[in-house]
Amino acid sequence: MTTAPITIEPMQAKYNLQVGRLLVHGFRGKFQNLTNMNDDDLALFFEKLFEHFPTEPASQRMVALQDGEVIGTISIKWKPESDIKQKLPSWKNFNRLGKWNLLKMLIGLSLLDHKPQAGECYIAEIVVHPDHRSKGVGKLLLQWAQHFMQTEPHLDMLSLHVVGSNPRAKHLYELLSFQTHLQKNSLVRHLLFNESKWEYMVLKLR
Repeated sequence: MTTAPITIEPMQAKYNLQVGRLLVHGFRGKFQNLTNMNDDDLALFFEKLFEHFPTEPASQRMVALQDGEVIGTISIKWKPESDIKQKLPSWKNFNRLGKWNLLKMLIGLSLLDHKPQAGECYIAEIVVHPDHRSKGVGKLLLQWAQHFMQTEPHLDMLSLHVVGSNPRAKHLYELLSFQTHLQKNSLVRHLLFNESKWEYMVLKLR
């Protein structure tokens, strides 16, 4: 049986539900520690966020597809040319989740947010479906990010954060020449996400 090829394509609205469920696989541990939301509610939160929260202008999300199924995703962003204030999505779109859960999720996302510096292309998320790990999907997504950066003359550095409890991901990044630039210990992140050690890794291409 021939394995279907994997393609990397721009995010589209029709993938919102699949990507939402994929993010639950990637970040379930962090956000279930923060809220009492189950997998379905977490997936709904991410899906609604895609639907009702405008995409940042200086950002790009891609999906890895195989046989029409989303098996991975990567989100990158860079410093915008001008500061644009984004409006929060309307509460009514998230009614089912409860105001307290919504508030905690938005606070959690803001604490995980990273503001890229000039020339920096930051990988905000990279997630591969558990059934497709160790098959080169993450490497393909990272190679796409490297290629994207090389085509943008104003970008010269690729960066990301990895938690101390994920040595497997760190090893992949090191194989692709990322180097630890800074190690962080955060009490707030430990209390909210049960993750205290974070490493900021950098790949300079120019």
